[in-house]
Amino acid sequence: MKIKVKLTEINPRKTFFCGQCFRWCEGESGVFSGIVGGKKITVSENGEFAEISGFTEKEARKYFDLDTDYGEYIKRLSADKTLKAACQCSSGIRILRQEPFETLISFIISQNNNIPRISGIILRLCENFGEKIDENNYSFPTAKQLFGITAEDMSPLRAGFRARYIADAVSRINSGEIDFDEIDALPLEQAREKLKLITGVGDKVADCVLLFAFRKTDAFPKDVWVKRLMSEFYPNGLPECTKGIEGIAQQYLFDYVRNNNGLKSEKNE
Repeated sequence: MKIKVKLTEINPRKTFFCGQCFRWCEGESGVFSGIVGGKKITVSENGEFAEISGFTEKEARKYFDLDTDYGEYIKRLSADKTLKAACQCSSGIRILRQEPFETLISFIISQNNNIPRISGIILRLCENFGEKIDENNYSFPTAKQLFGITAEDMSPLRAGFRARYIADAVSRINSGEIDFDEIDALPLEQAREKLKLITGVGDKVADCVLLFAFRKTDAFPKDVWVKRLMSEFYPNGLPECTKGIEGIAQQYLFDYVRNNNGLKSEKNE
C-alpha cells in the first residue's frame, strides 16, 4: 500500500536530514529508506507526490504529523522577517513523531558527535542488540531488551563516554523512575527536569526528546547553530509569533542557516 502526500506538504530530504532523526538514508535511485517501529519504510518522489510504503495510513499520518496544518505555522511565523525567509527556504519540513526510547538514546549518542559517527553507533547498537528485520536491517532495541546492560557490554558500539549514559537511561527506565507516559502528560519544564535525572542528559538532549518524540512544540533545542543564530538575530529572545511553537520555528531556522552558507538571512527591521 502506497500513501501519497503532496510534496508541497512534505519535503522528504529536508524532513529526514534536518537533524531530528538518524536512521533514514537516500539511495542512489533517490528513494529514501528508514527503519521505524521495526519496519522498513520507503519514501519516493513521484511527480507532485511523495509516496510512502511500509506504513498503514494511520501509522504514516502519526509519524509524519500529517494531520497538522503546517501552512498555519508558516503563516504565524511569517510575521517575523527572518522567520519568513526561513519558512520560504525550508518549507516542507515536518516534525516526525518518533518512539521515545529510540529518540532518547539517539540524542544521548549525538552529544559532541557528527552525523556519520552517530549513525554508525546507532547501527551497531541495533545490530548487536536489536531484532533482525531482513538481511541488512535491524530494529532499535527496547529498554527491556537492554535490561541490565553495562557500559562494558557496549564496547562493540565504540560509543565512548556515551555508553555510561545509555546504561543509566536504560536502568532508570526499567526501574520505572523515568516513565514516558508521565513525561508525555507533564508540562515542558517539568518534563525536561524529569529527563535530566538521567546521567548525561542536559537541556539540549531533553528538549530534542520532548520535541521529536512527545511533540511538545514549545521545546526549543539549542545546539551550536541555534545559539549562533539566536545571538545574531534574536539576542533578546524569540519574537511573540513563535509562542507555543518555538520548536517548529527552530527547525525552520536550523535548516535555513545550515543551508544558506551560515547566517545570511534577512535582518529584522
